[in-house]
Amino acid sequence: MLTIGEFSRLTRLSVRTLRRYHEAALLEPAVVDETTGYRYYSVDQIPTAQVIHRLRELDVPLNDVQQILRTPDPGVRAALVAEHLQRLEDALDRTRAAVVSLRRLLRPDPAPIDVELRAEPARTVAAVEAVVGHRDIETWYAGAMAELEAAVADVTGPPGGSYDNALFEQERGHALVYLPSASPPRTGRVHPVSLPAAELAVTTHVGEHDGIEVTYGELGTWVVENAMSVAGPVREVYVVGPRDTSDPAAWRTEIGWPVFRVT
Repeated sequence: MLTIGEFSRLTRLSVRTLRRYHEAALLEPAVVDETTGYRYYSVDQIPTAQVIHRLRELDVPLNDVQQILRTPDPGVRAALVAEHLQRLEDALDRTRAAVVSLRRLLRPDPAPIDVELRAEPARTVAAVEAVVGHRDIETWYAGAMAELEAAVADVTGPPGGSYDNALFEQERGHALVYLPSASPPRTGRVHPVSLPAAELAVTTHVGEHDGIEVTYGELGTWVVENAMSVAGPVREVYVVGPRDTSDPAAWRTEIGWPVFRVT
């Protein structure tokens, strides 16, 4: 048997940490002296202590650590760890996106954006539409676009979307994604939709969709400074996206705000 001090030196875990693991029922000593309260560990507990340490370094919650340790099935243990790693990767992606946005926002002399006033004619497209929550828009978009790509054979241009103001103002609103097509089919959720003609103030967001709110802000500033007002749901056209290249730096998203001049 090893004293807690000896076990600490072998595992590179402090005595305080080992006591905390004991109190949390993560790693109970092999023996606890009833008279002195001294903790004693066995050599075969060393790998377990190291696994706990690594899991806690990854911020795995205590309940999940207990479940991983108590699950005899290696496949289940691996799935639990993989699930947490995915959560960490998602959090890392959100952090990276926030850093990119902050760097753009904190530039001392931001370059002016290029804005084009464009008369967009009415046209019929193959679309999927629904009322969705703001937090669910990415998941909904992925499913809707997959359904469109499976249903539309004669795609005549890049995909796009139209998003009601309520989706941003009230966190729930009408969203529509589409593929241009000469003969839009009607199958499942896919159906023909007529996009009305509109006067658009258009700029291009470069790179990943995360951080696009900065470009929205810059376009909105341009609209206000040029005495214009927003006249309808915002439109996006995914000129170059994940369906075209895996390189996010090459992605290009056109943002089009329907506008009219304020007199």
